[in-house]
Amino acid sequence: MSAFVAMQRILPLGFGTRRALLLIERNLYLYRSGWLVILSGFFEPLFYLLSIGLGIGGMVGDVTLPNGTVITYAMFVAPALLATASMNGAISESTFNVFFKLNEQKTYDAVLATPMAPGDVALGEIGWAVIRSTLYALGFLVVILVMGLVLAPSGLLAVPAAMLLAFAFAAVGMAATTFMRSWQDFDLINLVILPLFLFSGTFYPIDAYPPLLQVVVRLTPLWQGTDMIRALTTGTADPSILWHALYLSVMGLVGLAVAGRRLDRMLLK
Repeated sequence: MSAFVAMQRILPLGFGTRRALLLIERNLYLYRSGWLVILSGFFEPLFYLLSIGLGIGGMVGDVTLPNGTVITYAMFVAPALLATASMNGAISESTFNVFFKLNEQKTYDAVLATPMAPGDVALGEIGWAVIRSTLYALGFLVVILVMGLVLAPSGLLAVPAAMLLAFAFAAVGMAATTFMRSWQDFDLINLVILPLFLFSGTFYPIDAYPPLLQVVVRLTPLWQGTDMIRALTTGTADPSILWHALYLSVMGLVGLAVAGRRLDRMLLK
């Protein structure tokens, strides 16, 4: 008996959730022989941390957080890169891979020959994207713990925070993928992700921006996740992280609803 089948029997899950778990199990078996593809996504943020967080950080000096806490530059950058790793894992899985399965491999046409519904497909693929992103978050958290870049026990909550961030991006990423018609459309994904990576308080505090631009940045999802994870790893969390959690939860639920509805129209037409 597989672990996922056992989970279905133990947990009081709805039928849709149980069917989604089977799709997650399919992806798990698929990647057993391609685990290096997943592992490779862990190294990009690690290289950024080593080159920028530690290298350039030696010239930048300390950073003062909004509440007055002074931390090293590496401590400032590390949680942002953890958030970025989660975002990248979720986007990669929910856009490029979903598009291939949807338009090239026609995987979902075969899946829908089973009792699965389009909503189950959306939930299963988003769930798998969150699992992949969580692996990145766990690995990266272990690294920054060993390097002494986590200042408080609350830093362990960075993993569930990263999972929430991954859920938001995976759901919206999959919803966006259902509107794409060719591989060239993915240039639009990069057009969104790159500015988020560079300007969401990843490498410097957003108070360096003009006031109006600060407002815009605060409304972006990566900044929401970065600020939440940074507060947890530096021990400066306050009730404002509940707003971050609510923002990302709503974003994910809306994305899930849109993805399910779009797949229903595309696959059952």
